[in-house]
Amino acid sequence: MNRRKALFSLGAMAAAGAAATQARTAEMHGYPTDMAMDPDFLPRPALHGGRFHVLSRDIDRRTVTAVFDRLIPADELGASASEAGCVEFLDMQLAGPFGAGASLYRAGPKLPNEDELAQTPQFIETPRERYATGLAALEEYAKRTDGASFADLQPNRQDEILKGMEEGTIDLGNGVHTKAFFELMLINVREGYFSDPIYGGNKDMVGWKMIGFPGARYDYRLYADRTGEDLGLEPVSLIPRD
Repeated sequence: MNRRKALFSLGAMAAAGAAATQARTAEMHGYPTDMAMDPDFLPRPALHGGRFHVLSRDIDRRTVTAVFDRLIPADELGASASEAGCVEFLDMQLAGPFGAGASLYRAGPKLPNEDELAQTPQFIETPRERYATGLAALEEYAKRTDGASFADLQPNRQDEILKGMEEGTIDLGNGVHTKAFFELMLINVREGYFSDPIYGGNKDMVGWKMIGFPGARYDYRLYADRTGEDLGLEPVSLIPRD
């Protein structure tokens, strides 16, 4: 049911309820009381424990941190990606349904040239597997071409490699679709920087404060006609307040 149909249905129910008699109301006895939302559709808080669940190797965390901080570096506008918790956000996402490819169709039949279609939504590997192979390949490439870990390279050299990955002029090999892997990292760091802090990223709502987004507020009706204005509202997260 789309939003328009849902609103229409609610309006029809309200009108019917207003015109109903007491006898009609009595017929509602036994109406189901368990109306809680399906847990699968509720926000999933960040994993706890103070440890990394997927990016458990130091070299993987250092590589992701270096990549993310080149994609969103610290400047006068805001914190870097790692400072905003994007590495933790990624780890928590990879440890959950996203990392397992729960929303991806990965069953057969498989096409003869499926390896060449890795950039399409039907990936052969899960996001968790893609990061495992992609990060290892990126580290191997940096050591082979520059004699050092990617995280230890100068920022301008890191930018050169990332630009080559984005443009498809660099091939990481080892079965990695290099351009698609770059795009995956870019999408994920953006998500971590602007997601609700309940998911581990956007610490202190730095991303929201930077763009002036008021966050997960219950009601915006008072501000609906103030497009383009700085409302001066402090961002609000889905994290419950004590």
